[in-house]
Formats: sequence, C-alpha cells, structure tokens
Amino acid sequence: MQLPFTVEEFMSVFERYNLSVWPAQLVLFALAPVVLFCFYRNVSNARQVVFAVLSFLWAWTGLVYHIGFFSSINPLAYFFGGLFVAQSGIFFYFGVIRDKVILIPRLNLQTIVGSFLIFYALIAYPAIGFAMGHIYPKSPTFGTPCPTTIFTFGLLLFSVQRVPFFFLLIPLLWSLVGFSAAVSLGVVEDIGLIVFGAAATVLLTVRSRHQFKSPTGI
Repeated sequence: MQLPFTVEEFMSVFERYNLSVWPAQLVLFALAPVVLFCFYRNVSNARQVVFAVLSFLWAWTGLVYHIGFFSSINPLAYFFGGLFVAQSGIFFYFGVIRDKVILIPRLNLQTIVGSFLIFYALIAYPAIGFAMGHIYPKSPTFGTPCPTTIFTFGLLLFSVQRVPFFFLLIPLLWSLVGFSAAVSLGVVEDIGLIVFGAAATVLLTVRSRHQFKSPTGI
C-alpha cells in the first residue's frame, strides 16, 4: 500500500503528539487498571464504567490523535477521526446509556484470548516497539489508535452474548488499515492487528451462544 508519508514523518507525529499531550498518556494508561479493577472486584455498574472508558478512549483517539496530529501528514485522518468518534458514540449509547452488552470475565476461550489482547495492548505492545527501536517519544502510546483497538477487542471478548457486527465494524476496519500501514512502515507491534481483530470478531459474532439483549446483572 502506497502511503502519503514516510516512516520518519509517521514517527514524528507520535513525537509531537506525545510531547504535546504529556502527561495525558499516564492518565489514559491508568484507565486500564481502573477498568480491570471494576471487573474483578465486581463493582456496581462496572459495565457502564467500562464502556464510558472505551467511549472516552475512542473519542480522544479520534479528536486528539487523528484530527489534532495525524491530519498534518494524512488528510484521511479527518475521516478516520470521524469513524473513531462514531465508535465512541456507539459505545456510549449501547454500553452506557442502554447497558446492552453483558461483560463478565469467565474461564473460557473468549476471556483467555481477551486477557491476552489486554496484556498485549498494555505491556507487550510497547515492549515490542522498544525492542524494534521505537523509543519514546517517537512511539505509539496507549490512547493512540492501534493499542486502543487491541485493548478494545480484549475487553469486548468478555461479552457473554453474541455481539452485533455493527458494534465491531469500525474496530475491525481499523485493524485492516493499521495492519496494512504496519507492513508498509515496518511497525512490527501492529502486524498482529488483523489477526486479533478477525479472531475477536469471529468469537464475538459467531461462537457466542447468547443474543444481544438487555442484561440482568453482572
């Protein structure tokens, strides 16, 4: 895929983003353990907390990263930013307002895969990037598109019901975009995106037994 920017220009976007928003990265990263704490301590309204966090992360990525910074080297960033904001709205409406998705960590394949994706997004992703020479501030941090998408798929795999495809469409599309760019730019930590996205989509739309409906409790 021919990209309208070079690897150096791409990494310079992360540098400007990271230096400009510091210390917001720490706050964004801290949201992850808050979400996991809500799950494993069975906090009241944990689902709404989870989807409020996901909604915020996708809005942040769309408005701040894509439109605020990535648009300087790629005009398609405005389109991508709009998609991320739209996904933020989907999470907020169906996950927070209507509370339609039951998320419960269980000892099954979905939760195991989901836990792996969360670990990958938070720990393995930056570690692989560091090993490949993507040193902060010229590196993707949590709250930028790819680690946020992987983290999102990980959390959604805690769902106990079949999730409608429209709920996953934008994350899956970004998995394809991110994978294509990763191959062209040599961003090794992003190459697994398409595998993660496809596997999560199959598990959530095909293998789950229950339907998308109002929950009765967590």
